[in-house]
Amino acid sequence: MKRKPRIAIILDENTSGDASRYEASKGLFSAIRDAGGLPFGIPYLPEIVGMVVEEFDGVVCGGGQFAYPDEWYVGGQVSKAPPSDRLVVEREIVEAYLKHDRPVLGICAGMQLLACLNGCRLWSDVQNSSPIVLEHDKRGHFHQVTLTLDSRLFALIGEPTILVNTLHREAIGELSESVVVGARSDDGVIEAIEIPKQSFALGLQWHQELFAGTDHPGNGVFRSFVEACVH
Repeated sequence: MKRKPRIAIILDENTSGDASRYEASKGLFSAIRDAGGLPFGIPYLPEIVGMVVEEFDGVVCGGGQFAYPDEWYVGGQVSKAPPSDRLVVEREIVEAYLKHDRPVLGICAGMQLLACLNGCRLWSDVQNSSPIVLEHDKRGHFHQVTLTLDSRLFALIGEPTILVNTLHREAIGELSESVVVGARSDDGVIEAIEIPKQSFALGLQWHQELFAGTDHPGNGVFRSFVEACVH
């Protein structure tokens, strides 16, 4: 029997409370399972980083509300989110996966981490970045994104526009030469990125896991990611 790829999913935490509990969307685990992978939640324990890097075939960094280093923001801005132990562990794992050219999928905060590790900078509050910016931090709200036609994202989704959810305060403000845009919303906000030098390193600003179990075209991202994790 062919072994299913083992996927490490960095857990979130209840930073909106006292940060005493790990959290994760069940949809994220379901989406990886439905795509043919075996998902495992990863806590913020530095002593297991080496094991995660050695024994898992790919890593998923999901959403969360926590502060990144001040130098990761544009124009002297700083994050309005609380600090978290997550950053140290997640950063070390992702840097190792990128170094060894192994699959990385970033969603929301995970996309922002992937971007900043490749030279991008963030808006701490995307609503204040421009007067034409849409509402991007509203649960249950949806908007259209347009895919870059020569991007990997378009190749695996196959549709020029899709409808996505929007639940984020921070967003990419400055793009580096190491990163290409996979999609933008109608107001110009970057909604997906790719790292061309990597075999598979892709980020989505929206929460694709909330579409798990549906026929949403964006679920092709999970299938492509798991396929990239097969040795």
